[in-house]
Amino acid sequence: MNIFRRYKKLFLALLFLIIVVVLGYLLWRLFFQTAAVTPLATPPAGTVGGLPTVGPGQNQATTTTGPGNLPGQTGPSGTSGEPTAIAAGGVTRTEPLTTSPISDSTLAPDGRVQYYNPADGRFYRIDDKGNATLLSDRVFHSVSAVTWAPDKNKAILEYPDGSKILYDFNAKKQVTLPAHWQDFSFSPDSQQIVSKSLGIDTENRWLMTADADGANARALEAVGNNDKTVYPAWSPSDQIVAYYTKGVDFNRQEVFFVGLNDENFKSTVVEGRGLQAQWSTTGDRLLYSVYNSADGMNPRLWIVDAAVNTIGSNRTSLDLSTWANKCSFASNTEIYCAVPESLPAGAGLFPELADQTKDDLYKIDLLTGAKKLLAVPDGAFNISQVMVPGGQNYLYFTDKTTGQLYKINLR
Repeated sequence: MNIFRRYKKLFLALLFLIIVVVLGYLLWRLFFQTAAVTPLATPPAGTVGGLPTVGPGQNQATTTTGPGNLPGQTGPSGTSGEPTAIAAGGVTRTEPLTTSPISDSTLAPDGRVQYYNPADGRFYRIDDKGNATLLSDRVFHSVSAVTWAPDKNKAILEYPDGSKILYDFNAKKQVTLPAHWQDFSFSPDSQQIVSKSLGIDTENRWLMTADADGANARALEAVGNNDKTVYPAWSPSDQIVAYYTKGVDFNRQEVFFVGLNDENFKSTVVEGRGLQAQWSTTGDRLLYSVYNSADGMNPRLWIVDAAVNTIGSNRTSLDLSTWANKCSFASNTEIYCAVPESLPAGAGLFPELADQTKDDLYKIDLLTGAKKLLAVPDGAFNISQVMVPGGQNYLYFTDKTTGQLYKINLR
């Protein structure tokens, strides 16, 4: 024991030296030793590694037509080169119509776009050349949300403090609406509204209708604590005024429809959560998006019959990963949609994950089921809203990043 203590330092030094030598040798073998090279057998002519050689190419382009799809399928092309003046399935010239952010844009019956300008508190109407005119001399400071009537002559304006007014741009008149009315939708003739009346007491919460100026309010159905799953949405057919959802299981919801006269409409089941929906132009179909676990919790676009006698029939997936609010009906059978080129998993559950994605534009024919890539906008646009006038000469969209309004020529 005394000998070990006397030579302890010497033993440790020798051990350290041995470890250094071994490690040095291993590093030399790993990085510096030159292995003997054995010549490979020459493969037969015409093959490399057992595969046939590739002959002279024909310069054929590979196209895709959907987010995450394989070559040979129809989808975003990623086409490079000079943008075309008219949408033809590739990169398309994209023209800004405003130089500053706008909000709450909508398509007027004459094909022009109406919007609110937060910078000066005024409402404008703009044509396809970028010529903007005032809708009203009135200034409306700090409007937080706008619900337009179908005739686009009236709108409900909401403010950060919860106050709400109805403004008639033709008559230049304003009416104050109750602050506890929320989530508005106008009737097809723009003369009535449906909304949720949310009192403090849960027993005083109702789905209700009223004249556009707030008169003749009438309760339709009790809402209680379920106001988050009730959606006022007056159908263009004038037969359904709202719908509400109930969970079936983790991946499905049942949708119930509400009429004006306590009708017992049929319900339908949708294949996911996070329902977003909009009526077709005649109200006989419902375009909607939902997410579920089979789609990686990303949104998928669907169409289903929703006339009162055919609710739930012909439910069809459109095989596009996008949200219904990024789409627009140009006619009852034609839809234009902004579709992200890629989506991170979970974007349906957390839409903010898709705030930086780049969108392409698609057109879907509901009669044939055909969908095609219409245009790749000339820039990295995250499209928040699509608008297509009835003549389908132009497509307007707003960019979520800049807030500006843009135009693409369709013809």
